[in-house]
Amino acid sequence: MQRNILIIDDNDDLASALEEKFSELGHQVRIIETRREAVAAPEIDDFDLVITDLDDSQKLVTPIKQNGNGSECLPEIEAASNTKNIKAFKLCATNFRRDEFNEDELKTLVEIVLNYKTKFVDQTEIVQNLHENIEFELPSAISPMHAVLDYLMRRVEKVGVVRSENSNLFIALDEAFVNAVKHGNKFDAGKNIKITAEVSTKEARFTIEDEGEGFDVTAIPDPCDPENLFKTSGRGVLFIYNIMDEVKYNERGNRLTMIKKSDKTENV
Repeated sequence: MQRNILIIDDNDDLASALEEKFSELGHQVRIIETRREAVAAPEIDDFDLVITDLDDSQKLVTPIKQNGNGSECLPEIEAASNTKNIKAFKLCATNFRRDEFNEDELKTLVEIVLNYKTKFVDQTEIVQNLHENIEFELPSAISPMHAVLDYLMRRVEKVGVVRSENSNLFIALDEAFVNAVKHGNKFDAGKNIKITAEVSTKEARFTIEDEGEGFDVTAIPDPCDPENLFKTSGRGVLFIYNIMDEVKYNERGNRLTMIKKSDKTENV
């Protein structure tokens, strides 16, 4: 199926390479150079996939109005973030046409974007000094979540937040992603998952939000209780609490925020 893809890239870090690749696959691609132009574009809702890669912090904090033109697909960093070298990357597929939805098709598109970003943008010597906001808004499907998880792990390792050989971060993120798709949205591809990662040399902050009804985390059976020994319910949440340095659910229970401190910080 031909997809309409929008790429917003102020330094052409990704745009040209992705345009060539997606055009070869038969997709329609449009490139916009600034976030301001994208906000003004009335037809953002017509794109199945919106890819944003921006590194001008002044442009990033410009307020945008939720005017129904798809501006929710654009990254927005609060002006309170005074850190220099801010970069924003977002992959948004909230308007992905669901007729004859193919999970593998979405997975392939996501993998292409993330592989190209890893190849052309995320060199270790560059990302180590960045404060990056990474966002994904995707239909509920497990396969694309694996691609996102692999990318985020590579990203935090390059920055130096964790060392893969002695970190269980992968397990915590995997549990959170699967819970959002399986228990939150109940595998409904018509609903979206929102994943945000704010990565710096000091810590990585992750937020996973689904469109489900939510749950009361205090009502989960204690997996450490002998009576619940053979029950799987609650084990994933326990893993997350044990692995992450900070864990918080919103009142509704459909948004989870997790913080992992840098290994370097812990050793100071």
